[in-house]
Amino acid sequence: MRAEVAAETQRLKTYLAPTVQMQGLFLEDIEIKMAGAHRTVHVVVDLPEDQSGGVSLDAISVAAQAVSDAMDNDPHDDGRPYSLEVSSPGVSRPLTEPRHWRRNVGRMVSVSASRGDDMMGRIVSVDDDGVTLIPEIPVKKGMKAKQGDPVHLPFANIRKGRVEVEFAHLEDDPAGEDAPDETTAEEA
Repeated sequence: MRAEVAAETQRLKTYLAPTVQMQGLFLEDIEIKMAGAHRTVHVVVDLPEDQSGGVSLDAISVAAQAVSDAMDNDPHDDGRPYSLEVSSPGVSRPLTEPRHWRRNVGRMVSVSASRGDDMMGRIVSVDDDGVTLIPEIPVKKGMKAKQGDPVHLPFANIRKGRVEVEFAHLEDDPAGEDAPDETTAEEA
């Protein structure tokens, strides 16, 4: 049964990739879960690696309709009923491929290294061999974070990487030290 699901997953990846690509998206993954004769097909789509940001709900909706139409017209489908789920990877997705790292240039990540210390830092560039980060140097609570010199980590030395959720970049924070003094209506 497991081999059959793996073969069907690969077949659907090959079959649906052009449909997803025509929607301006990238087919990240497909997962099939079986429950008796019923199957749930979870399709994960992402923006192409040359685009930044996340996949909008409208884009997911359009892609879901296109994928549903393609699956309904699949000449090699065995006719078993299915439920279709289409989503984006989300920020908790592990960074496992070079394209994941390229899509997140400029974002803060935590990296578990197979050799050396784990670190947190901002991705500044990605090449064929690895990732260049500006590491965050731990400081006392309440102090402004310090940054180290850029570090290049080869992909072969990265055991695990994950995007860290940030609510505001320091340079985007209007309440930061460089922000002009503003008077609120209550203070006036």
